[in-house]
Amino acid sequence: MFGFSSDTGESTRAPGTHWSRRSLLRTSAGLGTSALLADGTLTGCSGRPSGATQVRVWSWLTGMDQYVAAFNSAQRDVHVELSVIAAGISGGYAQQTNAIRAHNAPDILHVEYQALPQIVTTGGLRDLSAEVDDLAGGFLPAAWQGVRPGGKTWALPMDFCPMAFFYRKDLFDKAGIEVPRTWQEFRHAASAVRRADRGARITTFPLNDGAFFAGMAWQAGDPWWDIAADSWRVAIDGTGTLRVAEYWQDMVSSGRAAHSATGTQSWISAMHHGRLWGMLGATWGVGMLKKSLPADKGRWAVAPLPAWDGDPSTGVWGGSAFGISAESKVPEAALTFLRWLSTDPAVPKIGSKVTFPSPAYRASRQVARGAYRDDFFAGQPVFDVLDQAATRVPEWTWGPTSLSAFATIADTLGPVSTRATTIPRAIHQVQSSTVAAMRARGLAVTGGSRT
Repeated sequence: MFGFSSDTGESTRAPGTHWSRRSLLRTSAGLGTSALLADGTLTGCSGRPSGATQVRVWSWLTGMDQYVAAFNSAQRDVHVELSVIAAGISGGYAQQTNAIRAHNAPDILHVEYQALPQIVTTGGLRDLSAEVDDLAGGFLPAAWQGVRPGGKTWALPMDFCPMAFFYRKDLFDKAGIEVPRTWQEFRHAASAVRRADRGARITTFPLNDGAFFAGMAWQAGDPWWDIAADSWRVAIDGTGTLRVAEYWQDMVSSGRAAHSATGTQSWISAMHHGRLWGMLGATWGVGMLKKSLPADKGRWAVAPLPAWDGDPSTGVWGGSAFGISAESKVPEAALTFLRWLSTDPAVPKIGSKVTFPSPAYRASRQVARGAYRDDFFAGQPVFDVLDQAATRVPEWTWGPTSLSAFATIADTLGPVSTRATTIPRAIHQVQSSTVAAMRARGLAVTGGSRT
């Protein structure tokens, strides 16, 4: 399987299947109400219809209870039962991996793109190529590539999160600072922010988030992993990534950018009070800012991620897909739900009420645009910016140790704040440790840096 192996070092291959096609199920206008049971399972209040095939799904996706309720209320052939689990890196992936090893995994597993190769190596996912490749042309190309590690389709994309620059339009306008279109202009804008307010910074570069750094490197178009001759080639310290590292080392060491953590109350407070004038985020930032900073309505706007040398490419930070367990006894019923979840127009309509919908299925993006009401942001409509960004994602391959690489990045970047190391030096360390970790797992790894 193109260099994939299990934790035991043995080659694995999920068993192939061939199921008859089922027509897509459409949701009815009325949505079923959900109830949380004592064991953490969510199901429709009407209960499981007599004769319906039961499908179990584990997920932490916001709004999944409402998607499940809508699906269950629309038909009587398949009944989905949802168990809400911890987010992936907070315990969800460990729970799923343990269930796969114990042969009691649910029928459907929630897998983010960066984690998919790692789950594939367990042998716990079913190869869906024969059943879903008819949908390939409907998805954003980068999202479809993300569910095909090793050239086979292991999951169906649900949402996809290209990056963008969120900024305080009121403060930029008051200071007469143009929104930066390139990273060179971003550096100049950062200096202008400091001249306008010595206590403010244009943004923070969080040293504690490997996924963020990966998204920034993705924009540079220099993949960290690829597969050649049935083995992995690792280049986390490739030319593009080192360019990103050197740029942000200068921004941090010169004081043009902060380096504090994101996702904290102090971070939210700094954006509200004007100590941070911007956020390098992704599509989820739309809902996050709206929910966290309701008093800032009309102050924020969204712009494309600044470009390298005029190249309008952008990176990706987040997004979910769903796969079917290799040992599921009801794969056809599970696939019926997944095709609905990934492509039915009812899903982005529901999503627009609970979060900011960012579907991976292109037709659903048009539905989301019509359903979502943007009353928070000023300037260019958010869907114009984010739809354009979604078409500007370069090719990228996640490796089988992506999650551990994220943790290593956070650990090695930490000392940058005390000047004990630099971002480029830390990235070289991540390269070496990632290659060593992959070889320790029995994975074939050739070469090292491509610099």
